[in-house]
Amino acid sequence: MSVVPSRRLTAAALASVLLAGAALSGPAAASASPIGPAASPPPSAGAGATSAPSLLAAAPAGVSAAPSAAAPSAAAAPELSAAAPAKPFPLPLPLAAGMDAAASPAPKLFPLASAAAPVGASSAAAPAPLAAKLYASVPLAAPAAAVPYASAAASATILLDGFPLAFPAAPQLVRGTTMVPFRAIAEALNVPVVWDAKARTVTANKPLADGSRRSVLLRVGSKQAQLDGQAAALAQAPVQSGGSVLVPLSFFSSAFGARVSWDGAVKTVRIQSPAERVYVKGYYAISSFSQVKYLDRFDSVSFGWGRIGEDGKLTLSGKDFYWPSASGATTPESIVADATAAGVNTQFMVFGVDGRGELTKLLGDPALRTEAIQSIVSTASIGGFRSIALDFEGLGLTGDKAAAKQSFTRFVTELRTASKAAGLGLSLALHPLNGAFGGYDYKALAQQSDEIVIMAYAYEGEKGPEPLVRVDEAIRLALKETDRSKLLLGISMGSETAASLRGPAGLAKRYGLKGIALWRLGAGLVDASSLKALEGTVQLRKPVEG
Repeated sequence: MSVVPSRRLTAAALASVLLAGAALSGPAAASASPIGPAASPPPSAGAGATSAPSLLAAAPAGVSAAPSAAAPSAAAAPELSAAAPAKPFPLPLPLAAGMDAAASPAPKLFPLASAAAPVGASSAAAPAPLAAKLYASVPLAAPAAAVPYASAAASATILLDGFPLAFPAAPQLVRGTTMVPFRAIAEALNVPVVWDAKARTVTANKPLADGSRRSVLLRVGSKQAQLDGQAAALAQAPVQSGGSVLVPLSFFSSAFGARVSWDGAVKTVRIQSPAERVYVKGYYAISSFSQVKYLDRFDSVSFGWGRIGEDGKLTLSGKDFYWPSASGATTPESIVADATAAGVNTQFMVFGVDGRGELTKLLGDPALRTEAIQSIVSTASIGGFRSIALDFEGLGLTGDKAAAKQSFTRFVTELRTASKAAGLGLSLALHPLNGAFGGYDYKALAQQSDEIVIMAYAYEGEKGPEPLVRVDEAIRLALKETDRSKLLLGISMGSETAASLRGPAGLAKRYGLKGIALWRLGAGLVDASSLKALEGTVQLRKPVEG
């Protein structure tokens, strides 16, 4: 038998169970999110249904449309347009859900389970109509205020990795060159900058992916920059405007490895950030045996081999999240040992859902808590894992949310004490703060764990790429509660496409989070081609061959 866990609930089915109090009636689709229903779904006219603003089809006078794939060189980066009269270049409101208005739907890169899936993988199933209706009725947290833009009646926008880039002052078009506030673009690209008010210079330094270091110096009023100490010509000199220093967008971005292009059809400047090394976590669960060969590419891997049963106790058997059988000479223990020896932070993942009140039962019973914690720590230690990953879902949908927060935080605190004594780390996967499940105190839980995975997906039932407006909001809300160095952005590989994957990964980089967490490796969702696509945005521990 292949070394693979079984199946789990879809996001819609989980909400159905929680809202209706129904019993789990059968196996769920293999495409389900193991750490989600991460968030509540939007209303029928929510973020994902908002129409994009009307954009002018014609470029300004004198603007030449560059091919979308064109990448200006760092040494002599052509600006986004030719000479044109100086005029304001404000930004519009964000495109609906971070959508790319110019792009046509791309084919799915990460197909759900199919006839070609490994043995044991089941076919993906669409949510049942009733479950979908119940899930759609889940109350939403109030949306955060829209990102402030200079003008809602603008004719162009600037997208970084597919999502609008906010600026404290409106960018300007100076004789055809797009000028932006230097600090905003530098922070978005994670480029450290220093402003010398006396010398009126902007200095930026950053290590590049190839191990070299890039240095850029720009001086207000001068059309000559310094690139790694060598003179470089600028189409326009940096200027001071309204208390901000504006620098040429194309030159500054491409100097640090970003690709910049102008899409005249929708009046959009597109910036594609360079691939950067970030922490990447993978979830090995639900038909993942065929992906064993990729485990050493990840910084950490959570093995979904345990869950909390209906009696409130840890179980390693049953219909889902069970300890797998051996496949020939390959055993679960050998998989963990090999990954650990390769330097991977191997994590014993315990899943639980409050569908029948099993989590409420566990969290409220001191004796059950003690037994579960001892079992979890013992299993992780004997199994040779380096950490524990906890994925308790569905808390705080109804009832006393404050009490739910308190009881879960108490359990995590007790688990942290026991795991720390055993030399084990602790990772938590949590519903996002802009979702329907209010039983998670991010601030307190961050203090009792090594990392938190923000399950910012399943906003629309994982039927397509996640709405970046909601993902962005989830990140910003989490950052109000804890430090970015503890946060991983959860990405559902069942939701995203080759084209859309850059969006959530780009947001994780933009906000300087610890990294990303990929749900999941099984059922054909992750293979060499999908990892190659990911490498266009982030660098893995080891490059993918082929």
